Amino acid sequence: MLSNSFPYFTFQINNMRLFLLSFIFISLSCNDTKISTSTIPAKKISSKNNDVSLDLVQAERLIKLPLNCITNPLPYKAGLTIAKVEDLQMPQIHHPAFYGCFDWHSAVHGHWSIVYLLKTFPELTEQKKARKLLNANLTEENISKEIAYFSLNKHTKSFERTYGWAWLLKLQEELIDWNDPDAKNWSRALQPLCDLISQKYIEYLPKLVYPIRVGEHSNTAFGLCFAYDYALKVNDKALLEMISTRAKEFYLEDENCPISWEPSGYDFLSPCLQELDIMRRVLTKEEFKPWAQNFLDGIDKKGLNLIPAEIIDRTDGKLVHLDGLNFSRAWCLYGATTYLQNDYLTDNADLHLSHSLSNITDGDYAGEHWLASFALYALKSKFAH
Repeated sequence: MLSNSFPYFTFQINNMRLFLLSFIFISLSCNDTKISTSTIPAKKISSKNNDVSLDLVQAERLIKLPLNCITNPLPYKAGLTIAKVEDLQMPQIHHPAFYGCFDWHSAVHGHWSIVYLLKTFPELTEQKKARKLLNANLTEENISKEIAYFSLNKHTKSFERTYGWAWLLKLQEELIDWNDPDAKNWSRALQPLCDLISQKYIEYLPKLVYPIRVGEHSNTAFGLCFAYDYALKVNDKALLEMISTRAKEFYLEDENCPISWEPSGYDFLSPCLQELDIMRRVLTKEEFKPWAQNFLDGIDKKGLNLIPAEIIDRTDGKLVHLDGLNFSRAWCLYGATTYLQNDYLTDNADLHLSHSLSNITDGDYAGEHWLASFALYALKSKFAH
């Protein structure tokens, strides 16, 4: 009996050894449970072969996207809560300036894209057409109706808070110092709406007990970033002080942001990087560097291995958000290099920017109506830093 059973016992003993070795290996692997971005598989990051330039050819390509939508009233996603029958109107009635590009905020940053490109490339072949459209949209009469919408009923007071607010101020920031007759007229017409938005920020921010940390429109840090830039440009001291105070109250004690959890499936903003982006504005260089090192593991030692988001279906309006994420990650990383002086961050930003840059004119309105603005702001941020 024993001799016949020997192979069986040998087999069992070998299996037990294999089990014990596997158990030891798994135990050692799980010993360090700290979430770290360095565990993300790294891609080779090089900006040498990435087309991240903004030249006249690229500008001619990108300006076509907002020009094709800022006067396109349908399809349109209205952010309207109907309090009475009269509130139900077509987009041009409520928003005679910003009725195109699928929704209000996209129309606003579509105007920003056109202004930025006209300002940067005065030789654009679409120059006359672009100016004609902006002259038709950005009038005192139209802006007065936009202002009136915020008092349409009690529900419209918070309309586009704060994503659309932020882009409206970014548009004015681009116009305010452009020494151009048309630009001066557009800026003059727009200023009363900007004054209203500034006041809305000042009234709203003290009431916000907790910042909103998501990857879509309501992200608090994003809304603060563009508003801060505007306030700095026009010397809006009340708005500057409010944003600086609240940003520090919201984020100064934050540490170990779990960026390895990003992205979520519909993100077009990075919660961690947007927070980094506002704090570089409100902190001094001496304050920002240690805060950033404590906030985002690996940012100071080439351990922030962010891989560009992949998009499978660019006809899906939510899934294509991830192209926007690649662009917004890029502009945040470019901005961080102002204080951190890290070429690795620039290369990572270039990688994200180039990954989506060629994919925003694929013929589908889901991405075309807004992505040019994100690409252009990323490109502008690259050259600004």
